[in-house]
Amino acid sequence: MHEDGNGEGSLGRQRVESTAPGRGVEREFLALERELTVFLRRARANSGEMAREVHPDLESSAYGLLVRLDECGRQRATELAAYIGVGKATMSRQLRALEQLGLIAREPDPADGRAWLVHLTDEGRVRFRKVREARRARYVRELAAWDRVEVAELARLLHQLNLGMEK
Repeated sequence: MHEDGNGEGSLGRQRVESTAPGRGVEREFLALERELTVFLRRARANSGEMAREVHPDLESSAYGLLVRLDECGRQRATELAAYIGVGKATMSRQLRALEQLGLIAREPDPADGRAWLVHLTDEGRVRFRKVREARRARYVRELAAWDRVEVAELARLLHQLNLGMEK
């Protein structure tokens, strides 16, 4: 799988000693923790790069909001906050920053005049989709040696993991 800077090798060569932290934890869960740690570290760095490509002043944490708005269309801030897993104050700050960059706009919710719906602006959609397509092309290059069934299985398992973590 990988070799990281700490000398941790692939899943097939890993050692779990009885004196290691988490003693008694199944080997598979220790391997999962290690691989997710590396994956998440790389994903955070990648999201930062993608965010800067959309707009130089875009925070990496806001990139996921653009993904959600592109896929689902207009959303209330409370729906976005619940999906991303942040509080209303954090969401409000991120949406304000996206609005100032011209990537999103707000409009009154016709179902509830007190609420607002957030959506991508035309400029935001164009910028986001250009970067997302480049990201998708990168995945295709990096996983070219994988069988498409393996790619689909990885996507299915990650989706299952994400659903489980929503609860």
